[in-house]
Amino acid sequence: MFERRRTFLKAPSTVSAFVAAVLEPFVTVAVLFAVHAFRGLEIEPPLVYLALFIIAIGFPGVNRFKDQPLEAAVDVVTTWWTLVGILLLCAWATRSLGHFDWPAMGVWFLATPAVQWGVAMAGRAVMKWNAEQPGARRRAVIVGGGPLGAQLASVLPERLDAHTDVVGFFDDRGCERLHGAARDGRLGGLQDVAAYVEAHGIREVYITLALGSQPRIVSLLASLQGTTASLYFVPDVFGISIIQGRLQDVGGVPVVGLCETPFTGVNDVVKRVSDVVLASVILVLLAPVLIALAIGVKLSSPGPVIFRQRRNGLDGEEITVWKFRSMRTMDDGAVVRQATREDPRITKFGAFIRKTSLDELPQFFNVLQGQMSIVGPRPHAVAHNAQYRQLIQAYMVRHKVRPGITGWAQVNGHRGETDTLDKMQARVEFDLEYLRNWSLGLDLQIIARTIKLVVADRHAY
Repeated sequence: MFERRRTFLKAPSTVSAFVAAVLEPFVTVAVLFAVHAFRGLEIEPPLVYLALFIIAIGFPGVNRFKDQPLEAAVDVVTTWWTLVGILLLCAWATRSLGHFDWPAMGVWFLATPAVQWGVAMAGRAVMKWNAEQPGARRRAVIVGGGPLGAQLASVLPERLDAHTDVVGFFDDRGCERLHGAARDGRLGGLQDVAAYVEAHGIREVYITLALGSQPRIVSLLASLQGTTASLYFVPDVFGISIIQGRLQDVGGVPVVGLCETPFTGVNDVVKRVSDVVLASVILVLLAPVLIALAIGVKLSSPGPVIFRQRRNGLDGEEITVWKFRSMRTMDDGAVVRQATREDPRITKFGAFIRKTSLDELPQFFNVLQGQMSIVGPRPHAVAHNAQYRQLIQAYMVRHKVRPGITGWAQVNGHRGETDTLDKMQARVEFDLEYLRNWSLGLDLQIIARTIKLVVADRHAY
């Protein structure tokens, strides 16, 4: 039996990431209040409610301190104007437009992204300055000269918030068996690590040995207990698609999560509330459009207005997805043929609603039902899932979240037919990237890019 110890484990975090996530919504509110104060206006309750709403949805923000200036500017402007659009829709739907001073709000709309970008660049400058201070950088060694150790050595010095310089590698193998840069940087074998760390003031030791080397790892750790270096174990899990990997404390037992949904705890609440609010507002605003489209579908060809198709949703559970019918046939069996350019099954009106993505609008009812999300991996037909789960590694991991009306893959050029395995592989890779990096800001960016894509895309069919 192992000895039960009380441990306090938490997901990795940095000061810069915390400051960036907290600072941005408060900067936005500060600009809001400053504009009103400059115009001599009182801070009334509707303005306070707006500020609290912004702070509430702003906490899952992204860390722009590490972004390049142009990249940060594009992200700030895209996210901000999407949020402004959502706020205006909510204000119109709740009949609260008259509670605000719109000249002041207009100044706020224009000034906020500039201030946000300035704060992001100031944070980046502070991080760079801090990294350049004498003694700020930490000296590290890597135990293991394989591909994993070499890759780690290449990325550690590039992190603005890590301030780490890799001195060299330790490996029991000869230089000829090591990978790339590790050959020239070998400092000795595992028995030499502790002495070198002690003699050269090494602050961090990264162990990248395979788990098959467990006895050597145990011996190495024992020898390093007499040093003050921070110790990190880097597991070789390149063969596994890591989704929201984190360290957890389960009753005092350390557990490493490798594949987990990003929507747990507060994130789940934020995601669901934003879905319900946005879907409700969109359906109310577009009700006349929905009626007109239903009439158009009915007149275009015989058959029902709504096309129902079986898809796999959250955790692989089967759901029924709704779309306006755009074809004369409705495939939903063991074999489903994807729509192609110049597909004879597509009606003339169906071609129009497919090109403009208006056929997807009924899926906002799926969102209200809790079967789908506005942003997430696009759901595929059950028949396609049965096919591709056998061909593409980690294909089913995309079902760790609710499927979306739009997604990261779609706004990156992977919209429409996936007639080759390579196209589906690329779409899945973007879906997994979304799961790894989810934030409310990313969702807003995807929504904004989707609107632009629907308006400007000339290749949809």
